[in-house]
Amino acid sequence: MTKQLLTPTQIGDLPLKNRVILAPMTRTRATPDGCPTELMAEYYGQRASAGLVIAEATGVDSSAIAWINMPGIYNNEHVEGWKKTTQAVHQKDGTIFLQLWHPGRATHSLLINGQQPVAPSAIRLENNETHTPDGSKPYEVPRALELEEIPQIIAMFRKGAELARAADFDGIEIHSANGYILDQFLQSKTNHRTDKYGGSMENRYRLLDEVVQAVGEVFPFNRIGVRLSPNGIFDDMGSPDYREQFTYSAKQLNQYGLSYLHIMDGLAFGFHELGEPMTLQEFRAVFKGPIMGNCGYTEETAEKAISEGHADMIAFGRPFISNPDLVKRFAANSPLAEDADPSTWYSSSTAEGYTDFPSNTH
Repeated sequence: MTKQLLTPTQIGDLPLKNRVILAPMTRTRATPDGCPTELMAEYYGQRASAGLVIAEATGVDSSAIAWINMPGIYNNEHVEGWKKTTQAVHQKDGTIFLQLWHPGRATHSLLINGQQPVAPSAIRLENNETHTPDGSKPYEVPRALELEEIPQIIAMFRKGAELARAADFDGIEIHSANGYILDQFLQSKTNHRTDKYGGSMENRYRLLDEVVQAVGEVFPFNRIGVRLSPNGIFDDMGSPDYREQFTYSAKQLNQYGLSYLHIMDGLAFGFHELGEPMTLQEFRAVFKGPIMGNCGYTEETAEKAISEGHADMIAFGRPFISNPDLVKRFAANSPLAEDADPSTWYSSSTAEGYTDFPSNTH
């Protein structure tokens, strides 16, 4: 029997050769000014046998950077740098999307030219620290965005999409998960606004909707995916009305004919325990396009989710780090390599733990 994971599928007008997706993972191998490198092109090229490669969270502005050596997509140097990656993936018959991202409060003034981080409301990210050029620091209290500043955030995503298109990406994923700015607006825990961007579910969803519309002026909607994390506690998230908010948001996103909805349904990043975890079936009931599951899946659980019709694709993160040939290993029933040493996940500029894993994929 053919494994469902290895069968072709389609997202929008793009045929995918299998349903094994390379999840976007921060790996901090860009230059200090956010320019993607040859090493990054090699890394993504090694993993181009995935049905879809989703490149890591990429800042849409110099004020949207949250780690040292993370990539950007806000100037022409970044476009030229990313072209090396898109070329490496396309040369191997791969398909690649770029994940557009703004951290909101999940950054530090030392990383964004001394500016105060911005967010829907002035609520600090608790119980965590961030790495800055001066070492680990607690997060700062962000500044609530003024109403007239919100169009600037939308414009950053639109510009990021234009530059992603110039860099030959096949599409983009809007990062509205894991406690970054669009998720901060969606969730009642972090959004205490009383204007048209806060208060009700409809108002909290508004910014994500406007970003989707703006980016849809650059890429067709069927080349745009959106990522949500309804169950996650990462970056101090989790709201009592999560089920209502995320069901509503998915129902609204359904109208666009998006490429896919990428749901962090697994609990490997932690669970907020404010009720039962949301399932892919709940999203399937309101979102009719392709659905991608993610977070802690094994080959077996992924196969089950697809064969039961709950997901169309599954994104793999850690297994893809140490198994660049993950698809081939699934096909051959080969054992997977051990997980990479976490100390190498974010080493800046080195190949160790990044491009130095053996692969049978040529």
